Amino acid sequence: MPQARGKKYKEAAKAISRTEPYAPDEAVRLVLKSSTSKFDGSIEAHLRLGVDPRHADQMVRGSVVLPHGTGKKRRVLVFATGEKAREATEAGADYVGADDLVKRIQEGWLDFDVALATPDLMGQVGRLGKILGPRGLMPNPRAGTVTFDIGRAVKDIQGGRIEYRVDKTGIIHTNIGKASYSEAQLRDNFAALMDAVVRAKPGSAKGQYLRSVYLSPTMGPSVPVDPAAAGRMS
Repeated sequence: MPQARGKKYKEAAKAISRTEPYAPDEAVRLVLKSSTSKFDGSIEAHLRLGVDPRHADQMVRGSVVLPHGTGKKRRVLVFATGEKAREATEAGADYVGADDLVKRIQEGWLDFDVALATPDLMGQVGRLGKILGPRGLMPNPRAGTVTFDIGRAVKDIQGGRIEYRVDKTGIIHTNIGKASYSEAQLRDNFAALMDAVVRAKPGSAKGQYLRSVYLSPTMGPSVPVDPAAAGRMS
């Protein structure tokens, strides 16, 4: 049975066309206006790509630094030892360790948002694949979360770096800001994401790459964006 929509949602939805997608700047204006939450909700981007993620050469994933961040504090865990552990701590990581963190996670602890690791510890971290992988928390070189430049990686994440990855249906879902952002701030973040995703297009992907693009608030109607125009953002 479909969920009943509230009065605020219905009023906001009246201003949004469901048949004609909008130019990116207009979509940004509308999604900020359509947020109906009393709290400072998030704004998300949802991109349907013309890829088949069942094939490894069509998996689209990576990371991008949003110019204005996501507006959300992210708890960063780092697998590192020695000097690299000190570097991570000084950069502002919330949790730093090696075997001790592996054990805690194996016991069910998952109170963090992003996991980083130095390459020399991936042998130990690899044991957590079945736990972290399905949750999108497994460190991966393609996402920039396996690196010896660990201090910079921590600062990038705290400064607004996000990871994106297609799910099994070929859709990317990611946060690009808050409902309190200005149109310019949200537009900049949206453009950074679109530029990164377009650059990440697999050579094996055939046909239309950007099938559909939507912006949506935590509470409120989503806004369709013209995929071709979104793909040209910079």
